[in-house]
Amino acid sequence: MKYPRLFILSLFAAWLFCTQAMAKIVRIAVTRTEAYNGGRLYGNAGEYERLYGTAYGEVDPNNPLNVGIQDIQLAPRNAKGMVEYTSEFIILRPKDISKCNGILFLSLPNRGNAFPADSSLLKRGYIYLWAAWQGDVLAGNNRLFMHVPVATDHGKIITGTVRAEYELNDPAKSLPLNSGYFNGLTHHTYETVSLNNSTAVLTKRVHEADPKIPVGHSDWAFADCTKVDFPGTPSAAMISIKGGFETDYIYELIYTAKDPLVLGLGFAAIRDMASFLKHQRKDNAGNPNPLVIGGGTNPVKAAIMQGVSQCGNFTRTFLQLGFNEDEDHQIVFEGVNDHIGTRRISLNIRFGRPGGGGSQHEDHLFPSNEPPFTWDKTYEPISGTRGGILDKCLQTNTCPKIMQTFSSTEYWQYRASLRTTDSYSKKDIPIPPQVRIYLFNSTQHSPFGVADKVSGFNTNYNNYGPYLRNLVVNLEKWVLEDKAPPQSKYPRIDDHTLVKSDKQSIGWKDIPGVPFSGKVSDGPLLDFGPGYKAGLVTGVLREPPVVLKGKYYNVRIPKVDADDNELGGIREVTLRAPLGTYTGWSLRKPGYSDGDLNALNGMFIPFKKTKEERAAAGDPRLSLEERYNDHAGYVSQVTKAANDMVSEGYLLPEDAQNIITEADKSNVLK
Repeated sequence: MKYPRLFILSLFAAWLFCTQAMAKIVRIAVTRTEAYNGGRLYGNAGEYERLYGTAYGEVDPNNPLNVGIQDIQLAPRNAKGMVEYTSEFIILRPKDISKCNGILFLSLPNRGNAFPADSSLLKRGYIYLWAAWQGDVLAGNNRLFMHVPVATDHGKIITGTVRAEYELNDPAKSLPLNSGYFNGLTHHTYETVSLNNSTAVLTKRVHEADPKIPVGHSDWAFADCTKVDFPGTPSAAMISIKGGFETDYIYELIYTAKDPLVLGLGFAAIRDMASFLKHQRKDNAGNPNPLVIGGGTNPVKAAIMQGVSQCGNFTRTFLQLGFNEDEDHQIVFEGVNDHIGTRRISLNIRFGRPGGGGSQHEDHLFPSNEPPFTWDKTYEPISGTRGGILDKCLQTNTCPKIMQTFSSTEYWQYRASLRTTDSYSKKDIPIPPQVRIYLFNSTQHSPFGVADKVSGFNTNYNNYGPYLRNLVVNLEKWVLEDKAPPQSKYPRIDDHTLVKSDKQSIGWKDIPGVPFSGKVSDGPLLDFGPGYKAGLVTGVLREPPVVLKGKYYNVRIPKVDADDNELGGIREVTLRAPLGTYTGWSLRKPGYSDGDLNALNGMFIPFKKTKEERAAAGDPRLSLEERYNDHAGYVSQVTKAANDMVSEGYLLPEDAQNIITEADKSNVLK
């Protein structure tokens, strides 16, 4: 029987489509569905349902969109020649899916942990998605887990040099080899190839810039001393030191590890999961797309990805490496919020550690702080390279609309100024039209207020949450309605709000009992060897890196006002009606590497209540009574500030009312 040529071509096209689909998400397994928050109603969106499940993905290692994944050619393949992975996910959808506003909102899990959904966004009808992307996070404690394969050299074990740092807030007898300051005990360890430590090197130093002091091989071991005293129980995954690890040192270990994970598959997992939910009706096994209910239409009009902290670094690298183009050459995310993430992420590196730092004290000489720093393509004279984060997506017309949001900590610890200035901090550089950049003045990396034993001060509780929420809503409108958000607002050189960090330049007024050094996380250019593509954060590292002499990037920070609170960004209600000084930095006290910057924590230094109290203390800042007279005066100033911020487009009306109510209920000047 002869078939018409058109019919044969149609069959071929259908076969080709199915073949392409098999190289993406091949199976969606929803394991549990439940009412969210007891069936609470969220505005017009009504009730929500929460779905738990696992996505089974396959990646074609020869597809041009995948070949850049580090060690993809060394990963095991299934019978179809594909590389497999699994990614756990959570979906929060309106029970009546027709009440979705069209936004698929991916909240990237941080070290496997899902951030809580924002009730204001649920009221707007957002579909929330959390999907695992970090293949070195261990399962357990409700963390979202991603399984990725181990790379081998045609079945033979791959080994390589790994450098790890250990900085502690509490003494410890033993540590996992891959713990580090930001990883804790929840990450996969690259085991040592030998329990004999004679070829490994352990050093310690008090300050980051101090010479490294070797620790004798007889004074430490690849061992576990949690139950047995040193030298403990031999372990290929643990390190112990005679007398235990102390809080006053940075410990650095260089050792030979084995079995690298193909962590770069995390980029493909996020790309393919979002693309599946946006475009596919069912998987290869016939399981329906969880957003296509009862054979109806797909409610998703656009997708927004939000990455916070290390996940913000993920978003920048995801875009730079071209993963915002799916395998059908469609845009994946129409909007991106990169929040408190200034760097890129060391995910696509052999023996990568995506949870690592790169701050002044912790993991200072860590990969992912190299240029390009900027969104747009620029020439970077110190490294002699040219490039930008958006280079690939501009070539394929798959660039999203972007909001990059900073706390003050990113300027002190993570060189945020280099995203908006030239390498020498002589001039501001243009920002692409599809990008907005905002600083939340005088905030720390994550706002909370507790007594910090490392600095000796209370941390900075100044909450940027309401202002970030407002910007996400602006991003939603920008994506769905093409309604432009407020113009970027960040410190600049041309208006003298971005300055050197010395006391005179910043305008810092001495506050009794508060140390100030002007120390920032400097920016040395590092050489990790010929196997590492620094511009793409991809490849094989040579450890330790070489610090190239004379090649440093000039870092700038925001100037401060008469209260030592910052200028140049979004000045929240907290700064328009302040109760003290709020910083994005603090210094470590004796016993904790005295004088180095203190991780991600800032300070809150309250004003004195009366003029007499501040005069007795020698405090240059006006007291609460001098500012507000009484409680009613304080509430009045908060009310004006909140309403002004609504008018300026930086605060939602409901959040403004909440801030006013909170001020009224406070004990300020009562």
